Amino acid sequence: MNIIIVGGGASGASCGARLRRLNEDAHITILEKTNEISIANCGLPYYISDVINDRAQMLVSNPQKFKSWFNIDVRLNSEVISIDRDEKTVTLKNGEILRYDKLVLALGASPVIPNFKGMDISKVFTVRTLKDADNIKDFIQINNAKKAVVIGGGFIGIEMAENLIEKGLDVSLVEMGNQVLAPVDEEIVAVVQNEMRSKGINLVLSDGVKAFNGDKIILNSGRELEYDFVVMSVGVKPEIELAKKAGLKTNRGIVVNEFMQTSDENIYAGGDSVEVKDFVFDNNTLIPLAGPANRQGRIIADNLCGINSEYKNSQGSSVVKIFDLTCASVGNNEKQLKSKQISYCKTLIYGRSHAGYYPKATQTLYKLLFSKEGKIYGAQAVGFDGVEKRIDVISSIMRNEGTVQDMLDSELCYAPPYSSAKDPVNTLGMNADNILRGFVKPVFFEELDENSYLVDVRMSDAYNKETIDGAFNIPISEIRNRLGEFPQNKKIILFCNTGYTSYCASRILMQNGFNNVYSFMGGIELYKQLIKNNSQLNMKKVCSYLQSV
Repeated sequence: MNIIIVGGGASGASCGARLRRLNEDAHITILEKTNEISIANCGLPYYISDVINDRAQMLVSNPQKFKSWFNIDVRLNSEVISIDRDEKTVTLKNGEILRYDKLVLALGASPVIPNFKGMDISKVFTVRTLKDADNIKDFIQINNAKKAVVIGGGFIGIEMAENLIEKGLDVSLVEMGNQVLAPVDEEIVAVVQNEMRSKGINLVLSDGVKAFNGDKIILNSGRELEYDFVVMSVGVKPEIELAKKAGLKTNRGIVVNEFMQTSDENIYAGGDSVEVKDFVFDNNTLIPLAGPANRQGRIIADNLCGINSEYKNSQGSSVVKIFDLTCASVGNNEKQLKSKQISYCKTLIYGRSHAGYYPKATQTLYKLLFSKEGKIYGAQAVGFDGVEKRIDVISSIMRNEGTVQDMLDSELCYAPPYSSAKDPVNTLGMNADNILRGFVKPVFFEELDENSYLVDVRMSDAYNKETIDGAFNIPISEIRNRLGEFPQNKKIILFCNTGYTSYCASRILMQNGFNNVYSFMGGIELYKQLIKNNSQLNMKKVCSYLQSV
């Protein structure tokens, strides 16, 4: 069997290696249009800052290794320009024609580079290949560059902004949307953006690039940003032109079935160029991530060798480092659920990275989205330690069609240096279960209003130090003796530091005949983060600790 793989990235390389492990007799050729194969794309920002200071570490493999280990012919600088499905041939840019029995398209995606007026392309870079990274490093050194502007606040944009700061540059990040990191919601991203600003990034939100003028970028708002060079990270587009020209079915990406087979039974496709199904709701989506691409390459190889193997949709599990913080998510966020008109419940908690009495425990903010039946729609978290571990656990529960109850029931490793007897995953599940059973009524930042009876249930010394303006102080330990101070005809909102004490306080009131009682999820710690993130909000209530700022 003669198999040609077009593209030597994550999907193509993993497909080739798996094919050889399964079939020693197949003739396998990988055609890669660039001069690189199987590089560590996700590590490029860290290579640029010299966190990874050995260029060789960025080369996951090379043509010589593919030949010696797997007897695979890797041909670099070999761009395929057309496919003849009837003759089962591909034509290269140099005119050469190669025949295949089975064809694998691992075409990847290319960076989007808008054509802004006045843009000097010699000072505009993308971060997709090792050559891209080398060009940025060389430009900084040769030109003694000091000011960088990153356009786009996705994963690469944030990682580049961080690593350019680490390299000692003055960095601005421009994002047209009202937040960075589209996969997460306002509460989680507030913590991220506060961290970015605190580390020196000039974060420009809800503003886009209008034009370039010499050494300045003109934004839509009229604001000007000086720059020495620009990193463009506004997104990627699937490479589908080759497939379209060959008459294969395409949409936003190449359309494949569960076996990663295209509309032509002899052609398979995987990686960033294909359209996949969302795991939660089964809708078509694009998820250009390395993990799914690698798995898809393996699945294609299995099916080519007669092993029935299916790709079981994408969850979009992701994680990103933001200086000292880690932010991770899985599944759908609140914006996506609203756009799909899906009814949902939500909750927010703070959980410790390990037992509170063991030194250096840190707080992580978790958000869970779920249905009234307990189906998990998505989860997000931001913190310092163990963040991705907990999201990975929830991702695994979702993958196995588990529910909120399964989060509660999960038996996870415990020792004081690593977790608590009730892991945050358990606690998040318990919290959601309490909401579903009506044991607590949640209220959120956007639902706070001046007509509610706001009660700080912490001890008076904490209340006197900082609170939410207009709040009364009735400590939880005094509630049973002060029930007469709670109105029957008003919505009562209780809050504390992070939400647990207010939950306990709400149980006291609810069991004493008060039905209109709510607990503020995330407490004053989350409230402070949200206020700090956007001090321009026209809030009717502000934290008193901010009044002196």
